[in-house]
Amino acid sequence: MKNIIFIAPPAAGKGTQSSLIEKEYHMPHISTGDILREVSQEDSEVGSYILEVLSQGGLVKDDIMYQLLEERLKKEDCRNGYVLDGFPRNVEQAMKYDEMLKKLHQELGYVIVLDIDEKTLEKRVTGRRICDACGAVYNINTEKEQPKEESICDVCGGRLKQRNDDNIESFRNRYQIYLEKMQPLLDYYKKKGILYVIDGRGSVEEIFQKIKKVLMKG
Repeated sequence: MKNIIFIAPPAAGKGTQSSLIEKEYHMPHISTGDILREVSQEDSEVGSYILEVLSQGGLVKDDIMYQLLEERLKKEDCRNGYVLDGFPRNVEQAMKYDEMLKKLHQELGYVIVLDIDEKTLEKRVTGRRICDACGAVYNINTEKEQPKEESICDVCGGRLKQRNDDNIESFRNRYQIYLEKMQPLLDYYKKKGILYVIDGRGSVEEIFQKIKKVLMKG
């Protein structure tokens, strides 16, 4: 299986679909956010730096991100492909990633974009509730994704909470930034002929089936 880059606006379900691909095709789901959080717990100079940056809501220097990502992609479980989530975020990073892949003797693979209109995403964001015990995700604005009992997790009985940034103001800001930053990146991959746009509306399973059709083309 070829490597996959996932690009999607906030609340589009990118993490959910990445996990399904990971399970179906036995490919590691590599989230740059997870890499940074993991390293931030290390007792090292880099770990301390990342912890400080993350705690202030800042962005880690590109050079450090490149180094950490390359180290992760060198691992054995990436030999037969992986799902990359959260990187690249701009054309400069995409060009650096191209260099990285050349060095590792790997191909770009697929760039999959989940395309969903702003109103649908807004509904998902404001209705999203997460169990503070097991991490199960629900949505009170969607009948099929509602918990059986209000504010109680179906899985473990834990309390359901709303993330601080799951509000309309925060979402609209993040969505606008996404549109501004991502269009040049999408154009970059479109020119390479590896960009696949998936309609992100519908159930999780429906969207996954659309993604599988794209992957079968390879």
